[in-house]
Formats: sequence, C-alpha cells, structure tokens
Amino acid sequence: MHVPFVDLRSQYQSIKPAIDSAIADVIRDTAFIGGKYVKQFEQEFAQKYGVDHVIPCANGTDSLYIIMKMLGIGAGDEVITVANSWISSSETISQAGAKPVFIDIHPDYYSMDETKLEAAISSSTKAVIVVHLQGQMCEIDTIKAICDKHGVFLIEDCAQSHFSSYKGIRAGLTGIAGSFSFYPGKNLGAYGDAGCIITNDGSLAEKCRMFATHGALKKHNHLIEGINSRLDGLQAAILSVKLRHIEEWTKLRIENAALYDQYLAGIPQIAIPKVRPGTVHTFHLYVIKAEQRDALAAFLKEEGIETFIHYPVPLPAMPAYQYLGYTPDDFPVTTALQPQILSLPIYPELTESQIAFVAESIRNFYKKKA
Repeated sequence: MHVPFVDLRSQYQSIKPAIDSAIADVIRDTAFIGGKYVKQFEQEFAQKYGVDHVIPCANGTDSLYIIMKMLGIGAGDEVITVANSWISSSETISQAGAKPVFIDIHPDYYSMDETKLEAAISSSTKAVIVVHLQGQMCEIDTIKAICDKHGVFLIEDCAQSHFSSYKGIRAGLTGIAGSFSFYPGKNLGAYGDAGCIITNDGSLAEKCRMFATHGALKKHNHLIEGINSRLDGLQAAILSVKLRHIEEWTKLRIENAALYDQYLAGIPQIAIPKVRPGTVHTFHLYVIKAEQRDALAAFLKEEGIETFIHYPVPLPAMPAYQYLGYTPDDFPVTTALQPQILSLPIYPELTESQIAFVAESIRNFYKKKA
C-alpha cells in the first residue's frame, strides 16, 4: 500500500467539475490579475471566517512582511517568535529591518512556550509573532495579556491553522492581524502560491492593501512605495471552490487524527499529539514523538509510507542566524524534540485502512527492533 504524505490528486478528483469550471471562467473572462474572482474570494473568506478585512496577497511569507512594515516595525526593533517553525516566521522580521528574537517551545504542544515570553521582552521589542503550529493554537489569551502589558503588537501566523480555534476564538482574531498561507498542501490550499492578511483594524487593512499593490489603492496614484504582492484570479477562483468544503475537510482531518490515536495506542516508543484543552485542533499535521526516529522514517519509506520532519533544524541553529549567537542550550525543549518529531500522513481523503497500515508498520518496526 502506498500512503502519500498529502494526496492533492484525490482532493482534485473529488471536486473536479467545480475546479475545472472555475478555471475556465477565469480564462474566459481574462481576469488573471485582480478582478471579480479575487474580490469574491476576499468577501467569502471574510464572511466565513468572521473578520472585517481580508487582504489577499501573493503568499503567506509576504503577508507577515506586509503586516510588520505597515505597523512601522524596522531598524532598531526586536520581534519575538518561536524557535520551531518555518523560516518565513523569522526571515520576514529581518526583511522588515528588525532583529528576530527566539524563544523555546512548549514541551507538550510544540508551539511557543508562553511562560518564556515575558523574560524575552526588552525595551526594543515591538511585536510578538506567534505560530499556531500543526493546526493547534498557542495559549493565546496569556500571550495577548503579556503583549498588552508591555505595549507590543501581537501578530498571529496562521499558515497551519485555518479555522482552528481556542476557547471559541479562531486563529488570527486575537492579535492586531493574522497571516495566512494558501500553499497547495495547506488545509485550504491553492494550486500555487497564495496568501492573505486578516484584521479587524480598518486603518491597518487599508495600509496593507496599499503596500501590497505598489503603494496605491488606485492605479497610478502611489501614495507610498510598496511591493507587488497580489493574489491572481486563477488561485482566487480555486480557493473559492475549496472554501465551500473546508468545514467537511476539517471534520475529516479531526476524525482521522482520532483514528491515528486509536490505532497507535499501546506503542510505548511513541507519543501521540496532545491537544490543548479548549482547542479545536484542525490537524494540518499529525506529529508524533518517536524513538529511533530516523530509522523509523526510513523503514516507513520502504513500506511505501511518506513522512516528513517539521522541522529538521531549529531556526536559531540555522546558518542564517549564527550572528545572533544562540546555542542549543538556549532552547532545551526544541533541541531535545528535534531528533524525535515525525509528521505522519494526514489529509481528508486518507482512509481508515491507510491509517491502520501506517500504525501497523510502526508497530512492526519496533517489534523487529526489540
């Protein structure tokens, strides 16, 4: 049995007529840059997510950069983020002209450890970027209270947490703005790069929209210098089709995670994901802790099972951040977890027989090792 890490072909086949029709409509109308399909998705996403403003842009990385630039973050400022994430969360801080400051992760949930945050705040701190990793939100209430106490912006990186929630509040709705990626493998994914910003702050929304379109809200009327970061019509139309299915797909992800929990029970060499109380975990990723992780991953590959490591190198250990002078001892939890974490295949189209096969293969690996 072959179990891909993500099966975008199966997803496409399940909605093929609607996707093909949407693409044909965009081509018929030659609405490739901007236009009604981008506006339609913007409005539909805002309504479904429950937010006042959605600013489409070219990708999730741009969305973080745009937010920081329009909040006035730049040279001499510090922005705090988490040690275990994709580099977009930190490189955009540098691109804005600020200095990234990393803190360790929570030992149970692998996202920002809120108990480490306040000690990292200095007089130069302008913002905190939390990353709602794997589909599970951080302890956002505590983090927001700390940010408010110190007068710093809270930015939410929601690239892996579309429609996740904590205590009934969705990811991206607590801070000043939320950043979303619609990379193809995301829970809501385009067929290329795409992203957006969400915010309930009208002034910030207007600035972000202007900056993302060369600094102009109206063509040829450039109020500031900006960048070119636009969502194209084809991706917007595809996202509008997929948005109709996101609740059902999220439900299936949660059900598949529960099946993994069931089938993986009783294997002492692994630990299944913990879910924070009060959280709707949308399981963009299903991440286990595993003894002999690399050997297990190699064995699963031989069995036809694709896995992934999120992330093989902590951000502070990257060559790009050597100048900051961090050591592994500065991030003991991240350092300890790095050789153990392994992401298993999870997506709405994953079948129970595939999940059972993955679990049985893991069980067989450890039996052989014993």
